[in-house]
Amino acid sequence: MAYAIARQPDKETPAKRFDRRRHSRVAVNVLGRFMLEDRREYPCQVINMSPGGAVLIAPVQAKIGERVVAYLDHIGRIEGEVVREIEGGFAMRINAPLRKRDKLANVLTWLANRDSLNLEEDRRHERFTPKNPVTQIVLADGRSYRCRIVDVSLSGASLKVEVKPEIGMSIQLGKMRARVVRHFEDGIAVEFAHIQNRDLLEQHIS
Repeated sequence: MAYAIARQPDKETPAKRFDRRRHSRVAVNVLGRFMLEDRREYPCQVINMSPGGAVLIAPVQAKIGERVVAYLDHIGRIEGEVVREIEGGFAMRINAPLRKRDKLANVLTWLANRDSLNLEEDRRHERFTPKNPVTQIVLADGRSYRCRIVDVSLSGASLKVEVKPEIGMSIQLGKMRARVVRHFEDGIAVEFAHIQNRDLLEQHIS
């Protein structure tokens, strides 16, 4: 009996480690939009996040206790309430069932590893050259540049273009929102904010 009692804490260790993994906070750079209780939408940038909460940089301040619904690149819809005000934004608690928190933990692990290791964009989808490869990119300040699509997939594209926006910068490619993930000799690689439908992809990038 004494031996069993002495060993009991070790049996609890995996659960404790799992719980810490689900709630660990990681630094990220995720763009999106959010809506407050007045139902107005604003752009935002998430700078750190865990399955239980997130810190958002935003153009407007939110009140503690106010309900927030956000749509984030790579992550999707989250909701919760403001728990703390910070300079230039706020922190929110995420209200989600255990299953969704586990999914968030996996996505956050991937995002953290991708940024820290400078991994290339997702290559899980077949790449092809569109029928009309000539289009344009628009930067956040409104400047636009003509570009040629080298190849494209449902999740990203390689572009031949004369400018090289900073890695992590959000741009518009045709009608689609994307993020710069890599530079190469005569262009850039971008990752789309959402996985695309192939039937509409060529229309949206032209």
